[in-house]
Amino acid sequence: MDHFEGKEALEHVIEKKALGALEAHGTEMPGYLAAAADSARNTALILGITFILLSFIPLHFNMRISLLFLLALGLFIGHFCRSAWLAWSRLERLHRIMEQERYEIENHRQQEREELSALYAAKGFSGKLLEQVMDVLMANGDRLLRVMLEEELGLTLEGYEHPLKQGFGAGIGALIAIAICMAGIFIWPAYGVVIAALLVLGFGAAVAAKAERNLVLPAFIWYTAIGALSMGTVYFAAHMLF
Repeated sequence: MDHFEGKEALEHVIEKKALGALEAHGTEMPGYLAAAADSARNTALILGITFILLSFIPLHFNMRISLLFLLALGLFIGHFCRSAWLAWSRLERLHRIMEQERYEIENHRQQEREELSALYAAKGFSGKLLEQVMDVLMANGDRLLRVMLEEELGLTLEGYEHPLKQGFGAGIGALIAIAICMAGIFIWPAYGVVIAALLVLGFGAAVAAKAERNLVLPAFIWYTAIGALSMGTVYFAAHMLF
């Protein structure tokens, strides 16, 4: 079987690098921080919308708080477990890719050398220096596997965090949103949860933008506006229906 499937070595490497790019989280910040910001925003938005819907139902104040608390508990557990599971799924896929690459190294070693040569030639290595680099990299199987994962597939092994770390990040984000939103209902029973939810959405987006080195103010404004639009739509739609 043709290892390169009729393609040049460099073309094959480009395809494999595109496969590895699927593993990227799309963010430069640590995974646990991304999970925390995401779960905080989602929790705040759901609590805000739920509070609006509950306001159309004649309920005692304590009953409304109890229902919101039960929903918050479910959101906390859900975000924690979902984030941990997604992190575990990424690790499973990483292990599968590593085994595939290990098989290629063991059974198509010469082709792997050609791929690496094409990569390092594109970086400016040539002649005897290129051959020396190839000899060093090919001499150790574990080192070669790591190099192929990083150079060919574009994977950074240190970027994969433990699933529980991701889960705790999401859980802490949800708890922060819950605490702020529940405080809002006591400070201002009529609209406190909505305002608190908007603040969590805005500041959660701002923290994420700062960690990613993006513009903070536009992120704050956009997410606050998205929250206001979502909750406002639910509010006016509920007025029309009820």
